[in-house]
Amino acid sequence: MQHTSKIVHKPSVFDPFEFVSAGQSTRHGGVSPAPWATLNLGQSTGDASENVTENRRRFCSALGFDEKQMAWSKQVHGDQVRLVTAPGGAEGFDALVTNVPGILVAVSVADCAPILVYDAEHKAVAAIHAGWRGTVAGVVAKTLAFMEAQFGSRGAHCFAYVGTCIDVCSFEVGNEVAEAFDEPFKRFDAPRKRYFVDLKKANAAQCLNFGIPNDQIERSEFSTVLDNADYFSHRLEQGVTGRMVAAIGLRAL
Repeated sequence: MQHTSKIVHKPSVFDPFEFVSAGQSTRHGGVSPAPWATLNLGQSTGDASENVTENRRRFCSALGFDEKQMAWSKQVHGDQVRLVTAPGGAEGFDALVTNVPGILVAVSVADCAPILVYDAEHKAVAAIHAGWRGTVAGVVAKTLAFMEAQFGSRGAHCFAYVGTCIDVCSFEVGNEVAEAFDEPFKRFDAPRKRYFVDLKKANAAQCLNFGIPNDQIERSEFSTVLDNADYFSHRLEQGVTGRMVAAIGLRAL
């Protein structure tokens, strides 16, 4: 069950941890005009930068952070993981990891799957962006392996949230994309002669394979397409839309 406000959905899987703050933005509660209405958090959308700055301030505040505490990267649909030691931007990474309190690691999405992870044993967090390319490249598995190497993270002590993204009924793909996915993560629609891919299931599987117990993985019940009134969808809105952010951080004591 998620805690829903106008601005952010907060997954309950992290509730037992007092100093963890995590959530995924909605499209509500911001200042951007149409077609980015209203809580657009993406700078590369055509929206005015001052709108995005104010929207980011509101989102971060809803999570108990200042926008200057956010760390992000220009994403490339890859599998590179960055160890974050200070707030600010980077380029070329689709996963950010930190164990430093006071930093909010964030990824941007508008159909791709966001995955948030907390290692309760070593007090480390990760924010991961997984489109179909990143999913096939194993970006979640590689991030968890990175955390294991960096901090000693173990699946039994990790908690994960697979966030709102395009749903399996809406993610129609061509044969070349379908061939990149194993059978459990796709289905063939015979009347339409097309494949459909399940990003949530594919990324949750990478968490399970690392040893995270199923009851420590929360999966969003929402879809960017089916619940487009509350979330931006790049596909449904034909690229003219805003961006959401999923973020997680350790509040400084």
